Amino acid sequence: KEVFGGTGMNILNPALTIRAFLFFAYPTWMSGDKVWVHGAVDRAKEIASGADVDAISGETILGSYAQNQDVVYSLWDMFWGFIPGSVGETSKILIIIGALMLIFSKVGSWRIIVSTLIGALTMGLLFNGVVELNWISESSKFYGLMNVPFWQHLIIGSILFGAVYMATDPVTASQTNKGKWIYGFLIGFISILIRVFNPAYPEGVFLAILLMNVFAPTIDHYVLQGNIKRRAKRLKVKTA
Repeated sequence: KEVFGGTGMNILNPALTIRAFLFFAYPTWMSGDKVWVHGAVDRAKEIASGADVDAISGETILGSYAQNQDVVYSLWDMFWGFIPGSVGETSKILIIIGALMLIFSKVGSWRIIVSTLIGALTMGLLFNGVVELNWISESSKFYGLMNVPFWQHLIIGSILFGAVYMATDPVTASQTNKGKWIYGFLIGFISILIRVFNPAYPEGVFLAILLMNVFAPTIDHYVLQGNIKRRAKRLKVKTA
């Protein structure tokens, strides 16, 4: 925040900016085969010697869909959070509770949350339409995620978490009511677009939010200019 001039002056979400830097600067350490886990080597040797397994780690549901593999988790598992995933993004019921707290405390904008989800559903529905029209074959590497029911995108990955806790950042989001609808819709729309077409990492929420952070002032500018023009026209009509 200090780089941007202090608290309230940052044009990008600080947490997502740092995550983007780490992800692109150290991709193999973030999500590749060099992910460091304390004591993993020693524990692996103990397990090989007959010790009990502590837990099982595997790819996320998005990773399975991206590889056109079957998913063994039920919809209730996805909703309650009994699935692999990043900390904070798996339990949708807890995210919803947090969303209600942010909305009722007027810290987070319900317009941004709702419009983000609408944008995600719209993009998912378009991809479902592509599959239904047979415009893409099952052998395509994009088929798995395109074939995911449009509503299911909301209970897998981090789209709901991002919509509630990241997109609603009052400093970097749009400030006008109409701008919030546009801002949120584009975040959801672009998130699912990147989720499907990103060949290396089947998720795009943080990239979409950062992109729209950049365009939020522009959105507000044109919303305000539109309001000024409409008021000017009404004033001319009254004085005519």
